[in-house]
Amino acid sequence: MTGSKRFDNYIGGEWVTATEYSTNINPSDLSDVIGEYAKADVAQVQTAIDAARAAFPAWSTSGIQARSDALDKVGSEILARKQELGTLLAREEGKTLPEAIGEVSRAGNIFKFFAGECLRLSGDYLPSVRPGVHVEVTREALGVVGLITPWNFPIAIPAWKIAPALAYGNCVVFKPADLVPGCAWALAEIIARAGFPAGVFNLVMGSGRVVGDAIVNSPKVDGISFTGSVSVGRQIAISCVSRQAKVQLEMGGKNPQVILDDADLKQAVELAVQSAFYSTGQRCTASSRLIVTAGIHDKFVEAMAERMRSIKVGHALQAGIDIGPVVSRAQLDQDLGYIDIARNEGARLVAGGSLVTCNTEGYFLAPALFADSTADMRISREEVFGPVANIIKVADYEAALAMANDTEFGLSAGIATTSLKYANHFKRHSQAGMVMVNLPTAGVDYHVPFGGRKGSSYGSREQGRYAQEFYTVVKTSYIGS
Repeated sequence: MTGSKRFDNYIGGEWVTATEYSTNINPSDLSDVIGEYAKADVAQVQTAIDAARAAFPAWSTSGIQARSDALDKVGSEILARKQELGTLLAREEGKTLPEAIGEVSRAGNIFKFFAGECLRLSGDYLPSVRPGVHVEVTREALGVVGLITPWNFPIAIPAWKIAPALAYGNCVVFKPADLVPGCAWALAEIIARAGFPAGVFNLVMGSGRVVGDAIVNSPKVDGISFTGSVSVGRQIAISCVSRQAKVQLEMGGKNPQVILDDADLKQAVELAVQSAFYSTGQRCTASSRLIVTAGIHDKFVEAMAERMRSIKVGHALQAGIDIGPVVSRAQLDQDLGYIDIARNEGARLVAGGSLVTCNTEGYFLAPALFADSTADMRISREEVFGPVANIIKVADYEAALAMANDTEFGLSAGIATTSLKYANHFKRHSQAGMVMVNLPTAGVDYHVPFGGRKGSSYGSREQGRYAQEFYTVVKTSYIGS
């Protein structure tokens, strides 16, 4: 590990060294060191916040064409380098290379979308109820925003927070997940050359306990957008509300995929496999609960077991691989722990669930599928965040809908059916923020709102034009004659 390249924080328009660095390891090959990445201390975080605060007055009132041009430049470079950045992402996080390149492309398109949004800012000009008075309703930038992102989408989630924040005139202090700083640094390096004034964008890498806490608790930060665990999200909400800062949270999921008797079996199996296991199941929108009605249940279990035998697990950069490694040793231990829990609860292991040996040392796990599970089992209620799913048998559509909604979460929900009646009813009555009909629950567009209900999300939606709800504040002006 000695001699590996070091990557610094970006604060106030300059690259700043740290007293401590963390080593970034490839989960497909533990001998592959990607680099050593700076760990900011509290003083550096405060410097970044001060730089953002100083840059805000000029940036928030700057010309929209300059903002648009800078964001478009970022998006263009990301797309031009998608193979290179996709390879970095696959090495760092463990997505297969095609998935990683797809994520990078999405990040580039997000920046280009918000480059356009800069030029589509709108408001309202209304007559007052009082004669001779008119009303203007406009939106202004929120201020300095702290953006805290998770490890499972190391370039897409930063993109869908950073791009709208900058588009609407905010200044950013960005903390990526400590586990995957490589893509964040690469994105920061692109942003640093795109023409944004010093202090408008700042990167502070490091642990949540140090960097995250300093950002969340700073009175100079006007809003926090966080994606991560439920427990951390709830603490952030408490901290922000106590000082009246704006907060946006995307947290956990226990997403249902309903399979009805009338579903196309082959289609249902394929979308269930993609929903539950692709990206190693490490997606907040992944379906870990497969709720199957009685008439198709046995055929579905058999077909799933057969389909899973063809899934190839291995090095994320290897051609022909379907699923890469689990992201870390800690996450692998959590996945294996839930597999043991499911067995002990009485669920039947239908396929997978064992470690996979490859040519390199890594965190490889064959996706696990359980049947004969019940709604009260931990495997049915708690988020595993890995390639582990269970099948729950129900009598009919009504029971399936009730089971789908029987969770503290409400991010994504899917249904496989050829019935327009049931599809429409499920769309209306599913207690989820996003509903998929005959599609995998994991897989969303960048130009439409993303978010959930209940314990999955708090605050306004992310992505698309709905992003302005968080990153702007509304002002009402009255004009007399």
